[in-house]
Amino acid sequence: MFNPDPSAKPVNTKLPRDVIMMVEKNNLVMAIKTLAADENISMDEAKSRIDAYETQLKVKQQQKLNTIASKQGIPNQAISFDREQEEDEPGPLVKNRVKTTKQSQGFKGLQDGVDSQLNDLGYKKPLLPYWLKRLLVIAVLMIGIFWILWRVFG
Repeated sequence: MFNPDPSAKPVNTKLPRDVIMMVEKNNLVMAIKTLAADENISMDEAKSRIDAYETQLKVKQQQKLNTIASKQGIPNQAISFDREQEEDEPGPLVKNRVKTTKQSQGFKGLQDGVDSQLNDLGYKKPLLPYWLKRLLVIAVLMIGIFWILWRVFG
């Protein structure tokens, strides 16, 4: 490769292994600082090299996904990094409705699924839960012991 300025350092396009590991673990700030310190370059230059490596890595991953998808018969448009995640469109505001988060919707769906499975199996919920039965037994025993001690020492 022709270098027009012989006094300048040769440009090293390959990143060190520790910097590559940091980039793959999404620890970009430490990767930029480490690269800048190791090679005595500016932070902007280190950032641009790491960004170039990241895009190259994403392109390779996309190509691998596309080959796997084509082998399995999945269209290439179904798998893409460029696509943004679909977000819920806020509906019209209703005064009496409380908007739930995705996490609580997921938990509610899980509860509904478990309840439907138990209903399909013919399971009936007990009148008193197990933990309440245990508390009642403990309370009755404590009252009984207290009554006996009161009669003996009272």
